[in-house]
Amino acid sequence: MSDQPRIPVICGPTGSGKTSIAVSLASTFPIEVISADSRQIIRRLDIGTAKPSAEEQQAVRFHLLDLIEPGERYSAYQFIGDADTAISDIVSRKRMPVIVGGTGLYLRALVDGVIEIESDNPEVRERLQKEMDKVGPETMHRRLAEIDPAEAQAIHPNNRIRVLRALEIHELSHETKSKLMTSGAYKKSRYEFDLYCLLPDRAELYTAIERRVDTMISAGLAAEVERLVRKGLGPALRKANVIGYDEFLDYLDDKCTLDQAVSMIKQNTRRYAKRQMTWFRHQLVCTFFEQAGQLREMIEKDLKAQEEGR
Repeated sequence: MSDQPRIPVICGPTGSGKTSIAVSLASTFPIEVISADSRQIIRRLDIGTAKPSAEEQQAVRFHLLDLIEPGERYSAYQFIGDADTAISDIVSRKRMPVIVGGTGLYLRALVDGVIEIESDNPEVRERLQKEMDKVGPETMHRRLAEIDPAEAQAIHPNNRIRVLRALEIHELSHETKSKLMTSGAYKKSRYEFDLYCLLPDRAELYTAIERRVDTMISAGLAAEVERLVRKGLGPALRKANVIGYDEFLDYLDDKCTLDQAVSMIKQNTRRYAKRQMTWFRHQLVCTFFEQAGQLREMIEKDLKAQEEGR
């Protein structure tokens, strides 16, 4: 393997079967998985985040799981550093890194780099989000154009996330994002990546999501949330804002019935998956696959080529 291999990335919406593909590849290739999932980095949140099972973790080693406590901040900037460290470690042991996950912010950070500023204020982010909801993305984009014309020109007005982030960066740092891009605040992975995105038929994906939520309930998601609340982690869980936990917190607070909580988890997960599918289509340069088998074949070719190049 060369010192700078191109790293395959298996991405796609929640419930699409990304982890299963990686586990199946481990039976043929000496791979290790680097998780790109913003929920699975949170300790104690196991069932509701669909972390790899004990059997899956026996089949293949996973990196970047259980990094932070509920409610703690973890940025895309940190993810780049942690992912690069994991890749270097895997490559040094003559094994093959594969990125697996659906958190678009992390994946885009790997491919395009990201700006990090030391100061952070959730209240600023929340206020800007409320302003966006009130006046609309075009108005906020015009505001950005007055502050940072170069960045505004590079962002579509409907790209709410990037517009808000650029405005937030300016408000917190008093510098424009375009200027910071040329400074030490900008970080990009030293590796190159090939992104393969699994986008199943939407009806099939939604059916898989329903089954997965039912499996989570059977596995004891309610008991997991209750246990965390008993440990005094209820407020931290609210701050983490993870689907599956918020709804059960509402149930424990008598804001809904158990059946309503389960129904909302399914609905919110479907909506999240829909947003992910839209994001992947428009925000990343990927090779898209509808069938998991087709994607697996492509990754196999990549890994075989790496083996032959060692």
